[in-house]
Amino acid sequence: MKRSEYIYQTLERMYPDAHCQLNYGSDFQLAVAVLLSAQTTDVSVNRVTEKLFACYPDAESLAEAPLSHLEELIHELGLFRSKAANIKKMAQQIVQRFDGRLPSDPKELTSLPGIGVKCANVILAEIYHVPAFPVDTHVSRISRRLAIADKDDSLAEAERKLREYFPRERWIRMHHLLIFFGRDRCSARKPQCEDCPFNDFCTERKQQLN
Repeated sequence: MKRSEYIYQTLERMYPDAHCQLNYGSDFQLAVAVLLSAQTTDVSVNRVTEKLFACYPDAESLAEAPLSHLEELIHELGLFRSKAANIKKMAQQIVQRFDGRLPSDPKELTSLPGIGVKCANVILAEIYHVPAFPVDTHVSRISRRLAIADKDDSLAEAERKLREYFPRERWIRMHHLLIFFGRDRCSARKPQCEDCPFNDFCTERKQQLN
């Protein structure tokens, strides 16, 4: 069995319910949640967006929201001032340029304030089911430990290698599986290496044994 197939089948057995853990009720709300998720946890984002979306559920209402109130609502998140400014500007541009609808074109998505390539890939995969392989810190870390990417690779380079390593039809699924594995077993500081099914080729395990 190819190693890529072994990784996929093993993670699928471990995390059959792997999915996007951001809470949202519309395409626009997912875009806001993804923007807010930078350098923080999904749990924190979900706690904040519950209050935020109760006040401003769509692009039209958020575009008119007082910036000070947005900052107050998302204050517990890191970089809350810049994030508040970006979600307001994003909402304004969606209203002004796209008639209140979240665009599905990658170039149009990344033209929105606060939406980079990784955020756009999450939106494309989750909302529009476009094959994409968003690379966050979890996915990047595990791609290195499983010897798919090199330790000095940028996120873009890790993404390119992951796209080559796994079949296109599994990109979205593998993104979720790797995130669940990273949060549950393969953390940055204290990975649970005992009985890990990938120890035979894990670079982290090799370092521990040397």
